[in-house]
Formats: sequence, C-alpha cells, structure tokens
Amino acid sequence: MMSIDTMKAIRLHEFGGPEVLRYEEAPLPELKPGEVLVRVHAVGINPPDWYLRDGYKSLPPEWRPPVPFPIILGSDVSGVVEAVATDVKDFSVGDEVFGMVRFPSFGESAAYAEYVAAPASDLALKPAGIDHVHAAGAPMAGLTAWQFLIDLGHNEPNPLQPEMHRPVPLDGKTVLVNGAAGGVGHFAVQLAKWKGAHVIAVASGSHESFLRELGADEFIDYTKSLPEDVVHDMDLVLDTLGSPTTGRFLRTLKRGGALFPVFLGFNDAEEAAKLGVTVSMTQVRSNGPQLAELGRLLDAGTVRVAIDSTFPLADARKAHERAAGGHIQGKIVLTVV
Repeated sequence: MMSIDTMKAIRLHEFGGPEVLRYEEAPLPELKPGEVLVRVHAVGINPPDWYLRDGYKSLPPEWRPPVPFPIILGSDVSGVVEAVATDVKDFSVGDEVFGMVRFPSFGESAAYAEYVAAPASDLALKPAGIDHVHAAGAPMAGLTAWQFLIDLGHNEPNPLQPEMHRPVPLDGKTVLVNGAAGGVGHFAVQLAKWKGAHVIAVASGSHESFLRELGADEFIDYTKSLPEDVVHDMDLVLDTLGSPTTGRFLRTLKRGGALFPVFLGFNDAEEAAKLGVTVSMTQVRSNGPQLAELGRLLDAGTVRVAIDSTFPLADARKAHERAAGGHIQGKIVLTVV
C-alpha cells in the first residue's frame, strides 16, 4: 500500500540509455505558492526527455547543466487537479488540465509520475473533446509549432541567437515542413494550413496518407527524392529535424524567405546572408494562455493530435526504445491512471 507522502515515478540515478529509467517510489511533490497539484493521467514524451537521460551528449560541454540526481524526467502532462495553492484563482480541485511544466528547466518538470506540482501559469483546461492521452501529446510539440510559426508569446532572451525569434505571416505563403509526421511536424502542418499557407510535407512514404489527411497540399517522400532537388521558391521552411544538414534547405527558398530549424546545427550563415534568407530559431517555453488557444482548436477538431503509441508509466523504458526506433507518426504517450 502506498503511503500518502510518496508516489510512483520514473527516476534517473545516472545518465545512459533507456535501461537507466527506474520505476520506483518517490516523494510526493510539495505545493508552492502559485502552483497546482495534478494527479497525472497521461504523460507526453519528447526529445528533451532523452537528451536529459543521456546527459545532453548532443550539447556543447559548456552548455550541459549540472543535474541533481535522482531526477524525474518529463514535462508534458494531462490530469485532474488534486489541490491548489491558496493564491491560485484560475483552477479548482477536480478541473481537468494539461500543460508543459516548467520548461525549459533541467529535471525540475518531473512529469513521469503519478503526481506533479505545476505553476498554474503553465496549465490550461483540457479540451473536453479529447481524452487525457491526446491532451498529453499536445503541449511541447504543439507549443513548439505555435511559437515558431504563430506567436512567440514571451520576451525572454533567446539562448540560441542574439535576436528574438519572429514568426512570419503565413497567409498565402508556401511553407515546407521537414519531418512532417513527427510530434512538432504534424502540428506545424495543421497550424500553417489553418493560417492559410500552401503546405508541402516531407516525410517517408508510409506517412503520405496521414499527412494529406492533416491538410498537406503536397507530399515529398525523402527516400525517393530530396526536397532541395525538387522544390524552389519556398517562403518558409520549418526543419523540425534540424542538424548540420539543415543548410541544404537554403536552396529551396526564395530571396527574402525564412528557414526555421527546430534543433541546433545550422552553420551556413554566410550563404544564408548571400541569399537574403532569414535563419531563426527559438527555445519553446511553457505558456498556459497559448495552450488554451491551441486547446480551442483541438476541441473544435481544427487541429488534432496523432498518437503513435502508448505505454504504461512503468514501461517508460519501452517508450524510449520506441522513440529511438524513429519513423514516429505523431506522439508517444505514457498512461498513468
């Protein structure tokens, strides 16, 4: 029998592969001012979870934060409010909520657990029209697409570049989304379409009908032809896979176009300047009000969350192994209740 001051969680005591994820007892989080205690029903898994798990090997050493073990991974939750701090006015016990908790932070989000204490400002009411599994798949991937494409929504300094990221108007523009079937990609396709863009989706052939259902106007199977060989005069490329190869998309853009890589690695600044292309990126940040806006689109069915697979919380290791396998269609979610 679990005592009332502990809960089950997935914790990390050392860096490594999926095998270092441990399902065990952990202290119940304490509620601080401005926070809400959520009984978690589902948890969305995201790339920052495995970057943290493996010790941020992909980051330059000077960027790697100190990590205080043991830590609980994860940031995306959907669940039911169990308790609220006395100063919280927006939520009540029993409310169904979803959110990306305290991101960016390193190991403080603590979402792979039966309970999470979250700043009320990071949460929004869960759309009534979708279940907890779909709601848990939405926050980080949906907010990343939103902050890159629609509205940044904050004035925090950008750790990735000196200037603030600025979304560009999408109505009537041609937008290419690379990695379109993944978490961020499948939201980006739908949000760009909602804003009036002509959308070209790039993914492997098995995802074509899925992406056309989401509204993609054109599809490129990258296993058969490279987008930089077949597409020109784009207004915007969102490269959700970003890496040192993201510079190849400069060839697809018109002068004055924009390239938004979601991950680090772009290193063709001189060529971009020569071509008059704006290259910009940002770090997604928790934002309850934006999530409420996205929630209205989810409730209306204008945007939908695709679920690749679900695993019980205790099987987080298998979920991380699925993520490492690639070719994911939508989101992987852990179920808690």
